[in-house]
Amino acid sequence: MKDAGEENNIGETEKQSRMAIFLKANWENIIMANYAVPEEVLQPYLPKGVELDLYNGKAYASLVGFMFKDTRLFNIPIPKLGTFEEINLRFYVVRRAHNEIKRGVVFVNETVPYKAVAWVANKLYKEHYTAIPTKHEWHINGASKNISYQWKCNHRWNSIAVNAAVAGEKMQLHSFEEFIFEHYFGYTKTGEVSTEEYKINHPSWQINKVHSSVIDCDFAGMYGSSFDFLSKETPASVFMAEGSSVEVEWKRNKLNFTS
Repeated sequence: MKDAGEENNIGETEKQSRMAIFLKANWENIIMANYAVPEEVLQPYLPKGVELDLYNGKAYASLVGFMFKDTRLFNIPIPKLGTFEEINLRFYVVRRAHNEIKRGVVFVNETVPYKAVAWVANKLYKEHYTAIPTKHEWHINGASKNISYQWKCNHRWNSIAVNAAVAGEKMQLHSFEEFIFEHYFGYTKTGEVSTEEYKINHPSWQINKVHSSVIDCDFAGMYGSSFDFLSKETPASVFMAEGSSVEVEWKRNKLNFTS
C-alpha cells in the first residue's frame, strides 16, 4: 500500500510527463512529394546554427499532405478542432554540436483549416502557420488506396494525390525514403542570430509503394516567388507513409549565435 508521500510523488511525475509533451496526435497517410532545390533558394529560410542536409549532394524540399487526428495539447483533447488536414513545405537540415549530429526539418509554411490552431502554433512555437480551406478524400480497398489532400489558395483548389499500395513495408537502410522521413528535430528561425530547436518523437514508419501521383500546386501563391519554378517541375520522387502517433516535446532549446 502506497503512503501519501509516494502517491504525491507519482502524481507529480505523471503531471511532469504530461507537461513535457506539448502536442500529441496521430499523423496518417502522409504524402511527400520531393523536389531537388538549388541551395540558394533555401538559404534565406535557413536558421542560424544549422546547415542544409544533402542527399547525394543535393538539397531537397518536400510538399507534404497528411491528416492530423485526435490532437491533444498537454494531453488535453481539442474538441471539434482535433482532426484536420495539414499541408506544408519543408526542407532538411543538420546541426552538428558536441560530436552529435541532429537531423531536422525547417518549415517554409504549414497550412491548416482552423485559425485557432494556426494562432496557437504561431504564438507558442513561433512557427509559420496559415489557415485556409482544406479537404481530403480517401478511397481504400483491399489492394490499393487513393489518397488526396486539397487546399484553396487564391480562389483555386490545389491538390496532392497518390494511388498507393495498402500493404506497408519497412524502409531500406540509407535509402532516399529514410533520408526524407527520418528527421527527428524541428528548427525555427526566430532572428538573424537566434534559432529554436525542438524534438519530434515517433517510430520509424512503414511506407506504401506509390503507383502514381498527381500534384497541382501554385507554389508561388503558397510559398512565394522563389518557389515558383516548382510549379513546372516534376518531383524527384513521391513517397507515402502510413504514419503513427507523434509527440512534439514542449521543451525548446533556444540557440543564440553572436558570430
